[in-house]
Amino acid sequence: MSSSALDNEPQHTTRSPDHSTPGLSKMGLAAWIALLVLLGAELMDMIDQSVVLTALPAIQESTGAGPNAVQWLTTGYSLPIAIGLISGGRLGDLYGRRRILLIGTVVFTTASLLCGLAAGPGVLIGARALQGVGVAIMIPQILATLHVTFEGQNRSKVFGLYGAVMSLANVLGPVMGGLLTEADLFGLSWRPIFLVNVPVGLAVLLLGRRFIPESTVQKADRLDLTGVLLSALAIVLIVFPLTEGHLHHWPLWCFALLAAGLLVLAVFLHHQQRKQGDAPLVALSLFRGRQFCGGMAAQLVHGLLCGLFFMTWTLYLQRGLGMSPFHAALVFVLLSLGELAGATVTTKSGGRFARRLPQAGALITLAAMAAYGLQVDAGQGDLTLPAMTAPVVLIGFGLGMVSGPLADMSLARVPHEDAGSASGLFNTVMHLGIALGTALTALVFFATTNGSPDAGLNRDAFITVLWWVGSLLALMWALMFCLPKHTKERAD
Repeated sequence: MSSSALDNEPQHTTRSPDHSTPGLSKMGLAAWIALLVLLGAELMDMIDQSVVLTALPAIQESTGAGPNAVQWLTTGYSLPIAIGLISGGRLGDLYGRRRILLIGTVVFTTASLLCGLAAGPGVLIGARALQGVGVAIMIPQILATLHVTFEGQNRSKVFGLYGAVMSLANVLGPVMGGLLTEADLFGLSWRPIFLVNVPVGLAVLLLGRRFIPESTVQKADRLDLTGVLLSALAIVLIVFPLTEGHLHHWPLWCFALLAAGLLVLAVFLHHQQRKQGDAPLVALSLFRGRQFCGGMAAQLVHGLLCGLFFMTWTLYLQRGLGMSPFHAALVFVLLSLGELAGATVTTKSGGRFARRLPQAGALITLAAMAAYGLQVDAGQGDLTLPAMTAPVVLIGFGLGMVSGPLADMSLARVPHEDAGSASGLFNTVMHLGIALGTALTALVFFATTNGSPDAGLNRDAFITVLWWVGSLLALMWALMFCLPKHTKERAD
């Protein structure tokens, strides 16, 4: 990406990539600001995915939220994102990625303010859902803009930075949640975890309008509204019964909704097949290569294990080990240090190791997770922060080696005119995986604890979770064999 492309006033045209782009270190100030704004918007989304984790006990006590409401504080955020990301990505392709990004930022920032002012669990869940709508509009534009703007080694470095931001956000959210809740600023308890988004969102709006280049496809078609409705209905029919089933002891209507969801999904795919060449919501040609399909499947599993692990981990730390939100946040800091180190390795690699790098990360995480599980089982309620440092840092290190390369290699062969659609799909499977992982907590964690603060029950339930997470890591490692084995196999 030449610095002049961003130093000039943004134009409402599609930008042609420059394969002779100078190194990242030679980018101009405007280019750096644009990149930081894009990554800052991504950071807001990922932080809010996890910021409630360490604040959950305080939110429960303050609002009287039960186990069902606790699940919906995360599922209610992830579900609208999973529903709307594909449509959001296509809207960026058609009407301008910068414009749609800024609209989504307005919705997200407003919803964050409502979250901070919420008096009860119902209002809070509704505001979280509105946050998810804002994210669904905003986030696909980030990967799409990075994809159509950067090429060559710059692309690998930028996606390495993207992975570092993902890694940082996964842990910065719980850390911020713990620190801000413990600080009880102005007597607001957990509310600042949402209110902090307001100044950040305003900064993204002001700087994004000035520095992010506009990009669209050359021929703007109509949005496939039928496809939007079918995809949204399919996701709701699949995720809702998975979330509610345990609380109602899996009645027949849960399985009926799941079956209906799969049927609607089949109808959606048939509709998209008929729409190919006539402005479809999803370009099915993207799925002809195993690189994109394998990357999407690995991303789904990645989201699934994150949704399952991070929520149950914070409950184990506070209820199983009796840690305060502040001390639980310190454990997440250890994980974040490991993730940043792992992401730094991928950034410096410049894409040279292709799939071997994220596969190595998955295996490191699996080994560290097994060691941590043995500690949890043997340590009972006496496991201390220093004792868990090594496995926790290694878990983070392995996860940090996955996000950036997985996104880079999965999208490498996507045509620029389908960048928004592909970005929406890639983000959709991540958030859908998180929603499914959060729903899975009802089966593998809350089924044992039943919301009880008993330390032994929470510890036993978390050990079961670790078995599931280990299996998901092994599956993700296997799926990565679909990614390129050598750097030269990648296509810009």
